[in-house]
This record gives sequence, C-alpha cells and structure tokens, in this order.
Amino acid sequence: MPSALLAESTSSVSLCILHTNDWHSRIEPFPMDGGKLQGRGGAAKRAAMIKKIRETEKNVLLLDSGDIFQGTPFFNLFGGELEFKLMSEMGYDAATLGNHDFDGGLAGLSKQLPHAKFPFVIANYDFSKTELKGKFSPYTIVEKSGLKIGIFGIGIELEGLVPKDLYGETVYLDPISTANKVAKELKEEKKCDYVICLSHLGYAYKSGKISDMKLASESENIDLILGGHTHTFLEQPKELINKMGHLVIVNQAGWAGVILGRLDIRFDKRKRPSKPQSTMLKVS
Repeated sequence: MPSALLAESTSSVSLCILHTNDWHSRIEPFPMDGGKLQGRGGAAKRAAMIKKIRETEKNVLLLDSGDIFQGTPFFNLFGGELEFKLMSEMGYDAATLGNHDFDGGLAGLSKQLPHAKFPFVIANYDFSKTELKGKFSPYTIVEKSGLKIGIFGIGIELEGLVPKDLYGETVYLDPISTANKVAKELKEEKKCDYVICLSHLGYAYKSGKISDMKLASESENIDLILGGHTHTFLEQPKELINKMGHLVIVNQAGWAGVILGRLDIRFDKRKRPSKPQSTMLKVS
C-alpha cells in the first residue's frame, strides 16, 4: 500500500474498510483435501489479520454483507450462536442479512441476535408483522476522527429463495427506491460524509434482476456498495456513475471467509473521498 495512505495529517483523514460476505459458517479453514481452497479461511486466521491491521490503522471499519449462516455442521449444531459470538469478538461494526440467515426461521434468527454485539442493518425488509419487529434498524452511523459514515443494508427478495414458513409475513420493499430514500436521509438529514450500502442483492445478472451493478447506476447518494450473495471474487472494485453523475464503487470478497476485503480511502480537508485503494487479502 502506498505510504501516502499510511500517513495522516491535520488536513486529511484515512479510513480503512475491511469487509466480508457469504462466509457460511466456515469457522474452521477448508480441510487439506487437495481442493482449490484447502487450508484457506477460518475465523481464527481472520481475527488475527484484523487485529494486526488495527494495530497500524487508526480508523478501521469492519463490515459484513450477509449469509453468515449455513454451510457447515457448526450451524446445524448451534444455530448461528458461534458465528455471531465470533463476529462480536472480531469487533464487527455492522452487518446485513442474507437469504441463508433465515435458514433457522424467524424464531431461530431472533434467538441468536443477542449474541451479536454489533448492529444488523436492513432497510428493505419490513418485519412489523413478525416476531422480529423492532429488532433491526435500516442504518447505523459510525464516527471516525471527525468523519460521519452512514451504513445501511439492502437484502435480496426472499420469495423463491427461502421457504415461506421461514420468513413468514416479512414484507419485501423495492431495493432501489428504498436505498435511495435511506441514502438521501443519511447524506442530507444526518449529514454523513460517506454512505455505504451493505447489499445482498448479488453482483450482476444477465437478466433484468436487480443487482449491485444495477443499484449503483440507479443510485443517488451511495458512495460504496459492498456486496454478497453471488460469491463474486473481484480483483479490483468496479467503478460506476450514478444518476447524479457521481462515482459509486462496488466490491465483493468471494465467499467462505477466504478473502478479507480491504479498501483504504483518504478524505481531504473538505471531507471529499479519494478513490479507494483496494487489496484483497487472502485468509490463509
């Protein structure tokens, strides 16, 4: 990483964003069985990497874009308790929900939420007619060295992906209009300097299905979209122009916790962000 991003002066602030998605209960590394991902991933290795980065960076955000649950016997045995406890120990600042986070049903998710010592943000699931009413916020705001960062979540449509009995009377709201409404509130009313969308829509589709790329091009006040669902390994973030003619960055870090995404951003004295410097860190 360029030394310019490591230095911090009175006229600028550096922000280090670490992000994961779709780690699917991969508590331990992949077994040494000759597979493509053998020895990769594992919560302990990820935690050690995060700790080391925090020792050298003043302003670190740690975020997750959903599908924390399902994929190993740890979820089948403990229902997500271990995943949330480990993320809490790692110091996650926020996460959103993926479709597999409903695999234990509404009751299962509700039962595990007390183990998460960080906020879950989701703006386009209306839980008002379910037992999850009041347990989620559309966004959270984090302050780092005078920077005000708004973080909100957008989820994928559950119908067709999740059995109806697992999500009950959850109402799905249009992701693009909801995202624009929340992002506008964060930028204009809450005066956030930077707005991040944690998305589980998926990176891109050949069909007209709403994706991170589609959201980015139709957005108005989002600076960064950290995606999930499609398990996409991006070597470099994608740059798009939104409806206001401003730059939007889209990134995604594969799956199973084998990658820890890192974006380093410099804000000048007027709190204008630079383009992120991206590093995809192998967890091995």
